[in-house]
Amino acid sequence: MKVQTPFIARLFYPSLLWKIDTASKEIFLTFDDGPHPEITPKVLNILNHFNAKASFFCVGENIFKFPDVFKEIVRQNHVTGNHTYNHLNGWKTENGEYFDNIEKCGEFLNTGLFRPPYGKIKPSQISYLKRKHKIVMWSVLSYDFSNKISKERCFDIAVKNTVKGSIIVFHDSEKAARNMLYVLPRFLEHFSNLGYKFPVIL
Repeated sequence: MKVQTPFIARLFYPSLLWKIDTASKEIFLTFDDGPHPEITPKVLNILNHFNAKASFFCVGENIFKFPDVFKEIVRQNHVTGNHTYNHLNGWKTENGEYFDNIEKCGEFLNTGLFRPPYGKIKPSQISYLKRKHKIVMWSVLSYDFSNKISKERCFDIAVKNTVKGSIIVFHDSEKAARNMLYVLPRFLEHFSNLGYKFPVIL
């Protein structure tokens, strides 16, 4: 289980954003695969309770289906990022199709941030996209989407692997809801008590 991004990946792809270099006690929350009509509003309520902000990497098709939920993310001053229109795997998708799909998603949101679904992206895709996008990866994968681990184990993974400047991935999706909705408020309470803030990625 690769919770933290391997050093070799950061070494080979230094133009991607893996972690935030900050002198402050800050953690960067990110959510993938939304918006979702039931899960995303619950996430927003939890974030609001802890005065936390997050960066939501949205699937274009879901923005199209649930525009009001997406508008609420923006209204609450969170940041949005492009996650392709159909959640495409870059390794398995021809570049032209991949770029068109990202552009289609871009019709629904105004952002310079992009995260490849599954974290899978070809070097040629990186070269093209980094001209207009900040490609945001992560330093901690919460594994909230896995039905093979308990919600308590998911919390343990998230807390033990997060440090100052970490970019952590959660998912505002139905698949991840069981673990994520248990972990998120406890994670925020834990780090808030330690004096951490939760800003967006710019």
